[in-house]
Amino acid sequence: MFYYIFYPLREVWFGFNIFKYITFRAGCAAVMAFLITVIFGKPIIAKLKSLKVGEHIRSGKYYEDLHERHKGKEGTPTMGGLIILLAVMLATLFWARLATLQVQVIIISSLWLGVIGFIDDWIKLRGFGKRGLSGKVKLAGQVILGLGIGLYLLYHPETGSYAGHLRIPFYKYVLHDIGIFSVLFTILVLVGSTNAVNLTDGLDGLAIGCLSIAALAFAALAYVSGHAQFAKYLQILYIPGAGELTVFCAALGGAGLGFLWFNAYPAQVFMGDTGALACGGAIGTVAVLIKKELFLILIGGVFVVEAISVILQVLSFKLRGRRVFKMAPLHHHFEMKHIPETKITVRFWICAVISALIGLGALKMR
Repeated sequence: MFYYIFYPLREVWFGFNIFKYITFRAGCAAVMAFLITVIFGKPIIAKLKSLKVGEHIRSGKYYEDLHERHKGKEGTPTMGGLIILLAVMLATLFWARLATLQVQVIIISSLWLGVIGFIDDWIKLRGFGKRGLSGKVKLAGQVILGLGIGLYLLYHPETGSYAGHLRIPFYKYVLHDIGIFSVLFTILVLVGSTNAVNLTDGLDGLAIGCLSIAALAFAALAYVSGHAQFAKYLQILYIPGAGELTVFCAALGGAGLGFLWFNAYPAQVFMGDTGALACGGAIGTVAVLIKKELFLILIGGVFVVEAISVILQVLSFKLRGRRVFKMAPLHHHFEMKHIPETKITVRFWICAVISALIGLGALKMR
């Protein structure tokens, strides 16, 4: 919005020319999202408390040790993802060029998954259903979104020429055109990223900390993908308009850090599916829009490992009747080994930073 208001005034005063630069607008979006989260977080948390939308801690024989560790979190407000969505959407609306196709797609994607997560949380927390929306319904919502985005990009005149391309990290000049299969790949990326972040959201500050790191890494990838000279130097696909996603990713990173203000141990609020689904899907959508889907495996290494731990646990139990881990996802395995929650979280953050650096380094390590 500010771009369209102030940039045309550059001839009146040269200082308004600064609104042309993505780096300036991205920095402002990050700061704005952080401030919105911190300023409005407290009253929103108070409102969530008054609505009694508190977290329920699982109990039972298998969860007995975990329940004992987390019982103090019973009743902590959830659905805090509303704070993140509010901050990211406002910052993006104010600082990004809204006429850009990529910005429109990422806004729709984030809101779509945020609504699914909100409905799921509301059903669970208001007592309409212990487990909220069924897994099939949530999966269907994610598949529909992935299908819509995949087809839209493949047949849109601005993106159709490269929508089917698949870039493989660490390999030079490897650019495969998978054509219509790119739609299925888009669905896989969105479903995978959405649920991987959701699975990681199990300890105070864990998911949002890792997500903020990944968002800032993708901000850098989006910037170089949308910059003709940098893209040429790095020998990556140049995507006109992709640079505007830098503003969105910066806003997501800023909002994530602001949310961590309240979500750090001991958490005052949880993201809930409202935030986990929206943020996870947003990262996946950005990866699709800038054609760096496989970089998601590197940058989101923590989320990938968490998801794999669940898959291995389920397969092992069904095929062998034995568990690989004491409990899945992986962070609960370490909890069951009596490692303090804060130590697990910080170590996962460290791994997230290393993963992000490897992902960014893959741009030149070819």
